[in-house]
Amino acid sequence: MRSSILRALAAGAALTIGVALLGGAPAGAQERHATSHWVVRAPGDGPVATLGYDSAAGAVTLAVSRGGRPVLDPGAVGIVTEQADLSSGLRFLRRTDRTVTERYTTTAGKRTERRAVMSEARFAFEGTGGARLDLVVRAAPDGVAYRYALPAGSGAVLRETSAFEVPAGGAAWLARYRQDYENPYLPTTAGAAASGEYEHPALFESPGGFLLLTESDVDGGYAGARLVHETGSGRYAVKLWNDEKILVDGALETPWRTMIVGDLGTVSASTLADDLAPPSRVRDASWIKPGKVFWSWLAGGREAGQSLAMQQGYVDYAAEHGWPYALVDAGWYFDPNWNYDPTWETTSWIPELVRYARARGVRILTWIHFSELDTAEERAARLPLFERWGVAGLKVDFMDSESQERLKWYDQILPEAAAHHLTLNFHGSTIPHGIQRTWPHVMTMEAVHGGEKSSNLTTTHLTSLPFTRNVVGSMDYTPMAWHRPSRPTSDAHELALSVVFESGQANLAGRVEDYRARPLAERYLDQVPTVWDETRLLAGRPAESAVFARRAGDRWFIGGGFAGAARTARVPLSLPPGRWLLDITNDGPAGLIRETRLAAAGDTLEIGVAKDGGFAAIACRWRPGLTTCDRPVEVVPATTVTVTPATATVAPGGSFTVTGRFTVDDEHAQTDVTLAPKPPAGWTVRGAPVQVGRVRPGQTVTGTWTVTAPAAPAFGYLDVPVVARFRSPQRHRYFEDQRAAVVHTWRPLPTGWTYLSDLAFAAATNGLGPVERDLTNGQAAAGDGRGIAIRRVTYGKGLGMFASGEVSFALGGRCTRFAADVGVDDEAGLDVARQRVGGTAGFTVAGDGSVLAGTGTMITTDPARALTADLTGVTTLTLRVDDGGDGTQNDRASWADARVRCG
Repeated sequence: MRSSILRALAAGAALTIGVALLGGAPAGAQERHATSHWVVRAPGDGPVATLGYDSAAGAVTLAVSRGGRPVLDPGAVGIVTEQADLSSGLRFLRRTDRTVTERYTTTAGKRTERRAVMSEARFAFEGTGGARLDLVVRAAPDGVAYRYALPAGSGAVLRETSAFEVPAGGAAWLARYRQDYENPYLPTTAGAAASGEYEHPALFESPGGFLLLTESDVDGGYAGARLVHETGSGRYAVKLWNDEKILVDGALETPWRTMIVGDLGTVSASTLADDLAPPSRVRDASWIKPGKVFWSWLAGGREAGQSLAMQQGYVDYAAEHGWPYALVDAGWYFDPNWNYDPTWETTSWIPELVRYARARGVRILTWIHFSELDTAEERAARLPLFERWGVAGLKVDFMDSESQERLKWYDQILPEAAAHHLTLNFHGSTIPHGIQRTWPHVMTMEAVHGGEKSSNLTTTHLTSLPFTRNVVGSMDYTPMAWHRPSRPTSDAHELALSVVFESGQANLAGRVEDYRARPLAERYLDQVPTVWDETRLLAGRPAESAVFARRAGDRWFIGGGFAGAARTARVPLSLPPGRWLLDITNDGPAGLIRETRLAAAGDTLEIGVAKDGGFAAIACRWRPGLTTCDRPVEVVPATTVTVTPATATVAPGGSFTVTGRFTVDDEHAQTDVTLAPKPPAGWTVRGAPVQVGRVRPGQTVTGTWTVTAPAAPAFGYLDVPVVARFRSPQRHRYFEDQRAAVVHTWRPLPTGWTYLSDLAFAAATNGLGPVERDLTNGQAAAGDGRGIAIRRVTYGKGLGMFASGEVSFALGGRCTRFAADVGVDDEAGLDVARQRVGGTAGFTVAGDGSVLAGTGTMITTDPARALTADLTGVTTLTLRVDDGGDGTQNDRASWADARVRCG
């Protein structure tokens, strides 16, 4: 501390002398002393930040060096607000110094235990008209950062004049800017890069080492930024989101302009973006669990997102291999025609999948579009719903902006999701800006040209990512898409990405059959974790190769990826002292091969790699008799819970009887078994839990209980699970299995005739667009149809559909009659006039699955047909529309004046 104080005093004295000379010296002396500088040194042998101050212009610049060699030439520093231009005309006031020490633990990342020591200098300036500006500079062993601090009343921010002057001839690895950060990294030089906008992080090579430019502590108090460059220069200027004005309420501290500096080992292992971010705002992080994820989008696409059976198959695979998660991607709240299902909150099969998965030791993550959580009202309704369902986390997609408004949305959903114990994976997002320190339930973020892409995926790009995008936080590249023709990697290189890339939740993209066709890949993936105690770069250079060693406990996992021709790779084994057993998986002539070697720390590993190939290895300390580094994979005991009845209908205050059965399917007995219903809040259970000390393989435990609804329940469908909790003596811990009865609690219907368009849908699917209320179907968005009309007869009430589709209503046996006028809507006739193709449709009324009435096929020119049905005793009414067998073009089907008589 004493040395930093002395440096501060010396710098202050030097500046004071310069200012004194400026105040009363002759013109020649004034010119000689017009420029002064300050130095901020990192602890140890880290980089040095040098601030230049031109007192005549009142302008400040910042340069960075390392080991006496330049990393950044002097670049402009400044900010412009509505009140003042604080990029020039600045008068220096004072400097204050301190040492900042950060100690914290993360749930994911390159290492979980963090300690950072940084030198901080705060430079106070006064601008024209008395405007105030503090420039805060930090220097750390792995880089330099600065931010602007403005007092309250400074006004909105118009722009920054911040710029970085990189040696123009040095190598650079850059990605052109796009709002979701999904462009590939390409090698170039700082000066030769095309004019345009570039993404953070941006990597450069200089005489003083490597430089990675990025941001930290970006939130809704500001906006995201990009880098603007003109070819031929080394200047990379900061541009705020679309040059929009940034509104400021009170005092402002801008994001850190962050420069990670060092050799490639230092840069790739840096945690500076996290070190600069605010501390964790999640008080208890014990519920946050990283891990491998079976991700179904590339494995099964839209079909997988809409199939409970397919998702159960993925859960089975995850359970078999000890993967803790399965992710249901897009489609689960859409109908088979990929139309939004507005009833998903009450009809989804996600809760059933959650129960199925939980019994197998797997937790469910779900995809959701940003627009479903855009407003405070949507989040207040849906985040608690996901928590009640037992969903472990959300993949939120398509934010596609880092405007101040969108960053405020991040500020809102982050604490709200944490309050409901939901992890987050952001896709279509900005990059991490230290977010995983502040919000440790953020398991990963996309912001990468990743495995989903069908073009421009190259090993040049892949071997750049560990030195660029993945430096600043977890990266959801989604590897292991063995079946994708766009995959540029060999099998061993693809397998190595499980180590080369870091992601708290590793979403693995393969199909079950492709994993099974690669048993050595399965064997390695069964072992590899997603949380690391330590990370080391063993060898590599961006766009050429990347070999990393990451430690988890007492084992090191080594992954190497190479771009280009086949070769013999020579990798220094920079491991702790001792002898090590290496299990190595590599490409062979006809698939993956595995070999075991003994090596000592400091040895050079020579290994042949295929074209665009790689290798994946595990290193563990050798001892006599040890033949593998593999450890047993823990799987959940096989058990089954069944419930009778599977469905029930209950009136407010009413009851139903449920029977649950628990069977041990495992080869071992299970102990301390408790079987009982777990009712929703406000519901009650009559009957004691069934408790059995030991249940043998094949044995079944049975219990029966009476479950009663409250007098004023939440109406609709809900789950009443029967839960078996038991202990596995072999695994020395407790597990749960459960199955639920789906119970419908009905809302009292009005006495007499009621229009169906005024009632809630129990379920709805449609050929195009949603099922419309009191409008014909317009084939796209809700509300895009016209008034219902059949052969020029108009109707004020009804349902508009498009073949093929159906809509259901919960009646609870309380209605006696259905009536409607049905036909192909006149809006189809408008299409006929244009396209000469008429609409056809068939109408069916069903009660509890049995057909009650129907029309056969109707065509555009048919008049409306009266359709009635007896509903006595019907619990669920379903209205179905089918096409006439000639395709679905213009098949707009209207249920005019559709109504039921109840009471």
